[in-house]
Amino acid sequence: MPAQPSPPRRTAEPRVTRQRLAVGRTLDSLDDFVSTQELHRLLQDRGEQVSLATTYRILQSLADEEQVDVLRGADGEALYRRCEAAHHHHHLVCRRCGKAVEVEAPAVENWAARLGKEHGFTDVAHTVEVFGLCPDCSR
Repeated sequence: MPAQPSPPRRTAEPRVTRQRLAVGRTLDSLDDFVSTQELHRLLQDRGEQVSLATTYRILQSLADEEQVDVLRGADGEALYRRCEAAHHHHHLVCRRCGKAVEVEAPAVENWAARLGKEHGFTDVAHTVEVFGLCPDCSR
């Protein structure tokens, strides 16, 4: 008798835990990008009992669910912030203080689509982060 195919796997909804809620509240209170280490320190300062490993897992889960923006700092470390825009966007980030501004970039979108098409690629995705000094840090 041939083996029966397995039913399709459903992606489980993330469990809403005390730790996940604490991470979410803390992210909601921030305006700029934060590293996992910085977020963990903020959680500890607020008296939240969330381990560093759990903080990493929750942030990765939120990133997978596209509930946070992720960018890489100058040192390559992942930085996180709650998404303000529900659609594809890019960031202009201050190298000194970390302030970030969400920006629309239709020219980049068109360029990426055209580049993919020219080379026969499909399902093209991209990430563009622009770094500089914000007006406050430029003074």
